[in-house]
Amino acid sequence: MKAVVDPPRAVLVAGLIVAVQGAASLIVAATLVLRALAGADQHTANGYGTAAWFAVIGAGVLAAGWALLRGRRGGRGMAVFANLILLPVAWYAGVDSQRWVYGTLIAVVSVTVLAALFSPAVLRWAAQRPEPTG
Repeated sequence: MKAVVDPPRAVLVAGLIVAVQGAASLIVAATLVLRALAGADQHTANGYGTAAWFAVIGAGVLAAGWALLRGRRGGRGMAVFANLILLPVAWYAGVDSQRWVYGTLIAVVSVTVLAALFSPAVLRWAAQRPEPTG
């Protein structure tokens, strides 16, 4: 019987970063709800709706990070998707909004996660087929 190989260190590093990204999204959601409850203007943007979006996405990203930290391949797809989506966010933050530090930080973190999840060791790990049971 072929043994399943433990995940490479890059998976665990990416999992930690992705889990932090998911937690940050949940913190943003809570902050938006608190602002809306405190009476922030809801005419320009609906704080509750935006908070719900951040909560749903954040929960999914946090779950992906948790799965990667546990050595499960299922979290890799969501982690890749989330960080691909963050690349245009980094562009917007850096170029369009002139917040170069935020844009650069978002881009560096996203590229780091993507590089880790597409490294040769991680690709070999992700391509493993579990042994059939029974």
